[in-house]
Amino acid sequence: MANDRVVDFTGIHNFRDYGGYAVEGGGAVRRDVLWRSGQHFDASDEDLGRLESLSIAHVFDLRSDRERASHPCRRPAGFGAQVHTVADDSGNHAPHVSSARRDAETTRANMVRSYAGMPYRPLLVAMVRNMIDRLASGDGASLVNCMAGKDRTGFAVAMVHHALGVHYDDIVADYLLTNTAGNPEERIAAGMRSVSSLLGDIEHEALHVLMGVEPEYLATAWQAMQDSHGSVDAYQADMLGVDNALRDRLRAALLEG
Repeated sequence: MANDRVVDFTGIHNFRDYGGYAVEGGGAVRRDVLWRSGQHFDASDEDLGRLESLSIAHVFDLRSDRERASHPCRRPAGFGAQVHTVADDSGNHAPHVSSARRDAETTRANMVRSYAGMPYRPLLVAMVRNMIDRLASGDGASLVNCMAGKDRTGFAVAMVHHALGVHYDDIVADYLLTNTAGNPEERIAAGMRSVSSLLGDIEHEALHVLMGVEPEYLATAWQAMQDSHGSVDAYQADMLGVDNALRDRLRAALLEG
């Protein structure tokens, strides 16, 4: 199932379906309605045609104002999806860009530190809260993206999966698909272009750390939520508004079988 999740685009990286996973109590997450990716700044005309064929109704762009202004997403002509953003004038970079250093060891440590704070980033929390509420309405296919489609998007998808009852092992498996989805070397090269103006040349190993994901990263976010709220369920209730009623609506909209 891992390979048929990935949609091969020319200029959009890490584009894939995050449905299909089994859930607690029976059934599975619907396919072809939940999409995730990196930004669409380099999308080709052919990419736009394929994107249009997916009939996406909602786009959740997790990037900051600064990121959207510097790398606006290309859209198909007449694109009718509602694009959801949150105004953010902080000037923050993407988590992996902020974590970048010239050596792999420091870059990895910064990535872990970034994930400890991931569940408490105000912009991200606001966007994930809105995203889950919208998904529960069941009014069409959706896409969530950030810059590389791996950190903020990875956390957002993990929150949707958890609310739906996907097992943590499958949540991690979906998260780790970033490392193999599409053409990893092209994705890494695109990442290098994004950070080169800030850091110049960095070690090849550090670049791979920067553009990849590791189980420890997501586990760090999970532990942070448990430490602050006692459980991920309690975190979701307090920070994302996921009470029993919303969880039931989300499952009714997105589960099958």
